[in-house]
Amino acid sequence: MKALVFHGPGQCAWQEVPDPELQAPTDAIVRIGTVTVCGTDLHILRGELPEVSPGRVLGHEGVGEVVETGADVRGIRPGERVLISCVSACGHCRFCRERAYGQCHGGGGWVLGRTVDGTQAEYVRVPFADLSTHPLTGAAERPDAVLLSDVFPTAYEVGVLNGRVEPGDTVVVVGAGPVGLASIATAQFFSPGRIIAVDPVPARLDAAKRIGADAVADSAEGPERLVDDLTEGLGADVVIEAVGSPRSFESCTRMVRPGGRIANVGVHSRPATLHLEKLWSQNVTITTGLVDTYSTATLLSQLAAGRLPAAMLITHLLELDQMEEAYDVFARATDTGAIKIALGEAARPLVARER
Repeated sequence: MKALVFHGPGQCAWQEVPDPELQAPTDAIVRIGTVTVCGTDLHILRGELPEVSPGRVLGHEGVGEVVETGADVRGIRPGERVLISCVSACGHCRFCRERAYGQCHGGGGWVLGRTVDGTQAEYVRVPFADLSTHPLTGAAERPDAVLLSDVFPTAYEVGVLNGRVEPGDTVVVVGAGPVGLASIATAQFFSPGRIIAVDPVPARLDAAKRIGADAVADSAEGPERLVDDLTEGLGADVVIEAVGSPRSFESCTRMVRPGGRIANVGVHSRPATLHLEKLWSQNVTITTGLVDTYSTATLLSQLAAGRLPAAMLITHLLELDQMEEAYDVFARATDTGAIKIALGEAARPLVARER
């Protein structure tokens, strides 16, 4: 088969590799229909995750058809369409029993495209298939469901739920990339008073307004002043950090109100300064997290009901063998306007939105 293989920092190639085979009775083999590229994949390509070794097939998101299952797999069968979760769950360890699947100590967690071969391929072996796939039926059987592998659960769980968004809240989302936009979409489940999006790219701020942001601010032009004006000097109830940079995190700490919450979603590869000399007396709660994907079934029902604007985040549609081009387009998002790229069968049924 063909797959996107990591060959070290700055190097990857779409090339022939051996077909995946069942390695455990809880595995499944899935023929990939639609995949996408994640910001975390770019971190890997830049060499920022040393646990990813050269030769690894990348990718942790996908929709496809089950072609083979291990003897212990009961929940899915060959021929079924499934969503592949970015997190694999053994189902037996302490963390899995607490629904903290991202912290699985039984061989799961975030392994696809990291410590085992991933989804940016024609076929993928999915470990712990019963708990790590979701059958797609009815209105949820659509290519843009691929964004529920990672983007929407991450935004909802690590951003919105960790941030405890409540009715009437002022919510600031710093970073209007895919996860930031998904945070804006899912924050609306809780009827916040206003949502403010912060980003330096005008096209992403426009996308934020289409998704549901009430106000937008250029991150280079003092968004703290806008938040201060809109809240009469109080500050935001919830600030969601969806970038993963020291500058953006420190900006979040300047926009949150006393007693407010900062939910860090961004993947940080460098240290950020925590100004406890200013925050220690402010009763601020800061949360971090790796997605657990416990909310995927709920989000799939919202997608099927037409309440989740997943297709609006897809700006580019490519064929599966254009994987290297997809990485280039996604890495140059400021120039290309890319938010999410769907590769594979999504290129046919989806209609690209206006931009």
